[in-house]
Amino acid sequence: MVVWTDFERSTIENIFSKINYEVVGPAAISRCLIVYPWTQRYFGGFGNLYNAAAIIDNPKVAAHGLVVLKGLELAQKNMDNIKATFADLSKLHSEKLLVDPDNFKLLTDCLAIVVAAELGEDFTAEVHAVFQKFLAVVVASLRKQYY
Repeated sequence: MVVWTDFERSTIENIFSKINYEVVGPAAISRCLIVYPWTQRYFGGFGNLYNAAAIIDNPKVAAHGLVVLKGLELAQKNMDNIKATFADLSKLHSEKLLVDPDNFKLLTDCLAIVVAAELGEDFTAEVHAVFQKFLAVVVASLRKQYY
C-alpha cells in the first residue's frame, strides 16, 4: 500500500485543479504517438495517424486523451486504492486490447512533460517528484493484471 503525505495529496489535487483537461490530455497522447510511433498500433481505428499534424488534429486522439485524463482524475480521487480502482481497466488493457504494459510508462512520461509545460514555474522539482510518484502508482496499477 502506498502512503501519501498531506503535502503529496494536496499537490496532486492542486495539479488536477490547475490543468486544462482538454489541452493536456490530447497533447499528452499526441506526443506519445508521435515520439513513440510503435504505440500507434493500438489505435488502428482512429484513422489518419500518418504524421504529427494528422495525429494532433485527430479528434479521436483528442477524445482518448480526455478519457485518459478523466481516468487519472479518478485515480486522484481514490489515491488510497488506485489498484482496485483500476482493476477493470488493467484487465481490459491486458486481456482484450493486448496493450504492451511498457506503453503506460511512455504515456505518463509524455504527460509529465505536458503538465510541466502547462504549469510552468508552478511545476517545481518538489511538485514533479510528487507527480512522478502518483504516475508510478498509476502505472503499477495498470500493469497489475499482466502478472
